[in-house]
Amino acid sequence: MAGVSPNELLARLAKGKPVPGILLLGGDGYLREMCRKKIVEAYVPETSRDWGIKRFSADDDELSGILGQAQTLPMLAAQQVIFVSGVEAWERLGEESRDALVKELSEYLSNPAPFSILVLEASALDQRMRLAKILMEKTLTVAVALSENPEERIHLAEAVSLEMARELGVEIEREAAEELCEMLDGELAAIRTEIEKLAAYAGERRKITRADVALLVVSDKKYEVWDLADMLAARQPAQALEFLDSLLRNGEQAVALLGGLAWMYRKLLEAQELPRGIYGGQAAGMLKMRKEQAELALRECRKFPKAQLAKGLEALYEADSRLKSGSWSQRTVMEFLVAQLASEGRA
Repeated sequence: MAGVSPNELLARLAKGKPVPGILLLGGDGYLREMCRKKIVEAYVPETSRDWGIKRFSADDDELSGILGQAQTLPMLAAQQVIFVSGVEAWERLGEESRDALVKELSEYLSNPAPFSILVLEASALDQRMRLAKILMEKTLTVAVALSENPEERIHLAEAVSLEMARELGVEIEREAAEELCEMLDGELAAIRTEIEKLAAYAGERRKITRADVALLVVSDKKYEVWDLADMLAARQPAQALEFLDSLLRNGEQAVALLGGLAWMYRKLLEAQELPRGIYGGQAAGMLKMRKEQAELALRECRKFPKAQLAKGLEALYEADSRLKSGSWSQRTVMEFLVAQLASEGRA
């Protein structure tokens, strides 16, 4: 999906210059709502929001009415933000009606009202159609979806986690945010849940530290993922599946467990790259882990061929896609994954 990231949108908003047309494209609800909130905060003072925010639906409202509002000076507000949801509905119009709509919208975006910020929202658009091409050309298109690239997804999640903490009235250290997001594989819903727990734990201190994350999040998974590592390295699919069944029956969430495994595999690969003869204390700093976890990583990484770890990460990313698709049950995804990881490299 083309478009700038939510982080890049925030950077543009921070400059204070109006962005007349914005397209929020993608299906992540948390990112979409965050962008809406930041757009409003950037352009409409709190005291003017009763007059400076308008909401329309592409399913229910005529484009002429939406653009009429955009071209009308707002009352008691210097600027107005106009949200239009469900823009993909315009793709379902008949060809003649759709062409007329695209022409009208294109003309407005070529000469937008200087006092209006038109925010169009769509979960997905057909990139082959003129509507998508015009919007991509004439608006600031923001990808409100997590990247399929794990590193990009975690990088985006780190920035979002800082904002999550601020919303809860606490600060999270950047290193703590990095470790949390890596542990949970950039899954925003799971990250939000953990930050709420961490904020409650921090209490009057109002600051979440890396030690808090290690204590409340990572340590909860430490023995689970490293115990599972032994079974995977030893090619014991039956024992690994039995262990997985126990975790799931005890309430472990598939997303969190998948994130823990992905985190462990990345740390095992990183540990294999460390110089020979390095010890736990030194490794902890290089791997950004607690000493006891670094020692586990150093010990376990010797049990896995590098190719097996690389293939394992590919299998983890495929499992992540299956979980997101919703077409498989979470248990089925995890059982298939664990059986695959425990069998890797047999041939």
